[in-house]
Amino acid sequence: MRGGFTRRHIGPDRHQIREMATYLGLDDLEQIVDRAVPESIISEQPLALTRTISEREVGVRLRRMRRRNRVFTSMIGMGYHDTIMPAVIKRNVLENPAWYTAYTPYQAEISQGRLEALLNFQQMITDLTGMEIANASMLDEATAAAEAMSMAKRVGKKDSRLFFVDRDCHPQTISVVRTRAHWFGYEVHVGDPLSDLADRDVFGALFQYPGSSGEVADLRGPIEQAHGQGAIVSVAADILALVLLTPPGEMDADIVVGNTQRFGMPMGYGGPHAAYFASREKFVRSMPGRLIGVSIDNRGDRALRMALQTREQHIRRDKATSNICTSQVLPAVIASFYAIYYGPAELRLIAERVHRLTQVLAAGLEQLGYRVVSSRYFDTIKVRVPSRARRLAAKAREAQINLRMYDADYLGIAFDETTTRAELTAVWKVFASDAEQRLDIDELDRGLKECIPAQLFRSSAILQHPVFELYHSETEMMRYMRRLARRDIALDRAMIPLGSCTMKLNAATELEALSYRDFNAIHPFVPLDQAQGYMQLFEELEDMLCDLTGFTAFSLQPNAGSQGEYTGLLAIRKYQQQQGEGERNVCLIPASAHGTNPASAVMAGMEVVVVACDDDGNIDLDDLRARAQRHAAR
Repeated sequence: MRGGFTRRHIGPDRHQIREMATYLGLDDLEQIVDRAVPESIISEQPLALTRTISEREVGVRLRRMRRRNRVFTSMIGMGYHDTIMPAVIKRNVLENPAWYTAYTPYQAEISQGRLEALLNFQQMITDLTGMEIANASMLDEATAAAEAMSMAKRVGKKDSRLFFVDRDCHPQTISVVRTRAHWFGYEVHVGDPLSDLADRDVFGALFQYPGSSGEVADLRGPIEQAHGQGAIVSVAADILALVLLTPPGEMDADIVVGNTQRFGMPMGYGGPHAAYFASREKFVRSMPGRLIGVSIDNRGDRALRMALQTREQHIRRDKATSNICTSQVLPAVIASFYAIYYGPAELRLIAERVHRLTQVLAAGLEQLGYRVVSSRYFDTIKVRVPSRARRLAAKAREAQINLRMYDADYLGIAFDETTTRAELTAVWKVFASDAEQRLDIDELDRGLKECIPAQLFRSSAILQHPVFELYHSETEMMRYMRRLARRDIALDRAMIPLGSCTMKLNAATELEALSYRDFNAIHPFVPLDQAQGYMQLFEELEDMLCDLTGFTAFSLQPNAGSQGEYTGLLAIRKYQQQQGEGERNVCLIPASAHGTNPASAVMAGMEVVVVACDDDGNIDLDDLRARAQRHAAR
């Protein structure tokens, strides 16, 4: 078929097929498949996916889907904010196959460009958090917080199994931490750090900075109190706020986690975004995720490589610090380039503008007669609106603005780098239709008093490495990106003969949709009627996956293969509990399995029993039968 999508993107051409078949002494591709795939596992069921479509049809269908989404101005906050990806980054990284088709950087020899970009990411995070070391990204803030809890238990010296979580953490973070804790056998207490921490013997604590409500708390007291109990303290921190605020490292936090989404990555209805994980250097061997280090090659030249890999799943397997594997390289690269392009001075201007507009917003609402509950805030406020929250949120949606509704009495409003004066006025008009006549932005701005105490403002410098000062023009930035890309091997230059769950070729037709604002500007917590295009996309994809695999239902929630493994294992455990067989906790895993498999099983509270394999990775069936029989009851 002319323009067929499948023909352009899948498989070898007829000359390559003939060459392979001849080498094997066969005639065609069908014989190769028959020889390679056992007849016993070949499906006899016809697939519903029988008709191929052209690239043009793919584009038309995606455009129809995106038009079903409704892009409002989302001021919901909760860790997700609209942002501006500089065009130089969009054109030269996000839309450049030299960056988006590269393999995960475990092979240093062909990854020097990305390794440098990730080293810049680590430097950015250590500077902003005030910590001594950072890894090269995580999957998302919530799982990073769960990893912080696990690490706190590993490095702490306490027998306690109680973990404290600040009630002002983002709800999704609390939910993920609770799930992870349950299968490790930990208890979680959610409460107020100022009043609920002292009476509890905890092995670790997690605080949010600023809080999900927007409140900027001085964490020195709670951190000191937790340390007095021998607990390890983690802080989930907003990366843009850290440009202005005292970093958690200077408050004596042990671990700092967060999300880099607002450094240039669109919300994308929840992802993908690179999270971060920073810590004290003394804990480095217990950290999850990849670390980029500086070394020398066999000629004595400076080279970059993955460091301290004996912590990771591909080596330690069931003894690994985490099941984290590739962890959002491309979004991490984009975040690092965002910081490099703007540099410390312009990042400060961005943060100061967001903060100033938020203060003007609060001053106007108070002048309109509303009580702003937040007393110290960076970009998010909580407003008391007795019994009117639902009505005001609906009125905001009529103006195409999404606010956060806590309950019947409280609304949340979060600003970001894209917020305009017109949008500020539009929010006021939601609360009072005559606000435009009653309030003047410039007059309120002149009368502002800083809401954040001086001791919570940052005094230390950020991003002092030369890389954050050298590339502020588009030309220099473009050339730097090109130099790094030339030090990598990606599919734009050669094939990558590796079998992996990692992205290989995502075709240009598919990736084009990433740049559609109708897809990428949607907050993950908008009402469903604003995300009907996504709902259609999910439903069709789930149906196709069910057709291909024979399963009844699919979850698209896990944002990595490792998290899919974990989710699947938890589904098995919950099912067995419901069947009255909760004692079953042994997981048989071949010795040749990917390292994330045993690491995920341990995270699911399971005991790993290794099944022998031959030198080619094939399972020893006799050993499998013996071990299955030995552990039949579990």
